[in-house]
Amino acid sequence: MSSDYFLGIDTSNYTTSVAVVDDQAHLMANARQLLPVQPGQRGLRQSEALFWHVKNLPPLMDQVAAVVPDLRRNLRAIAVTTNPRPVEDSYMPVFLAGTSLAQSLGSVLAVPCYSLSHQENHLWAGLFSARVPAGDRFLALHLSGGTSEVLAVEMTQAYHFQIQCLGGSSDLHAGQLIDRIGVAMGLPFPSGPELERLAMTSANPVVIPSYHKEGQISFSGAEAAALRLMAGTEEGITKADIAKAVLLNVARAVAKLLQWTSRKTGISQVLLVGGVCASTIIRNQLVERLSGLELYSAAPELSVDNAVGAAVFSGVSYGGRSFLRHVF
Repeated sequence: MSSDYFLGIDTSNYTTSVAVVDDQAHLMANARQLLPVQPGQRGLRQSEALFWHVKNLPPLMDQVAAVVPDLRRNLRAIAVTTNPRPVEDSYMPVFLAGTSLAQSLGSVLAVPCYSLSHQENHLWAGLFSARVPAGDRFLALHLSGGTSEVLAVEMTQAYHFQIQCLGGSSDLHAGQLIDRIGVAMGLPFPSGPELERLAMTSANPVVIPSYHKEGQISFSGAEAAALRLMAGTEEGITKADIAKAVLLNVARAVAKLLQWTSRKTGISQVLLVGGVCASTIIRNQLVERLSGLELYSAAPELSVDNAVGAAVFSGVSYGGRSFLRHVF
């Protein structure tokens, strides 16, 4: 017996993503393509990213259709990310690529097309992957190149999320710190995976001080300290040591932020999402430092940008509670 399928599309700053889940919330396809960034560069202009999304979407759709051959016949709904956050005036041109394709497919195939934000996409991917025993309200840590926030999250009757930002970075985001230091070391952009591989080879406990005050963390001081270490002549400190120190700095700052937020709200359940949360070093440090909290992590491949959350949201929006029971 054939399954019903639900398609998700996400076109974020640096990854084109397409995913499919079935009516039992099984992941059937997860196709992703990083956007190319020239060596030494720390990102893309929106016009460049939009061009690459338009170029990447057809072959990714081909990949998904090959994995799920009866997709066209049994596709029941589509969901696409249309903006960065679920707030008014949240907009980036890159999301036009996915939105255009999703709405066109919906019209031609006569299936509903739902919209959600990129941040909600991350939350749905995290809930799907971690199988969080969702209560009425939980905390979410969203760490990426464009976001470093701790959020109070509640699900609405329409399966969107009501989100309250409780704290975050006052300057650089965690992903920006990691990418800037990685590029300065000659690593490719985005630098997270390569920086972590380098950090794993270090046994030298170099410390870059972390900062937190009343729900605000900061990474500009950490960037300056790491660059000073790279430029300095202190014997015995390698790039691997600095890479590890940067990741540990992020973990310490975020741990302080989560402790403060949990005390303030009385909420102990925390969902970790976003590309920076794919770091094994950061995850392990948070588990060690936050033993009093219930931490739930998306799988590393679902922490980075992907369209699985959108696909799950498509199924939930179409099937309601009968689909949702397969997610948790």
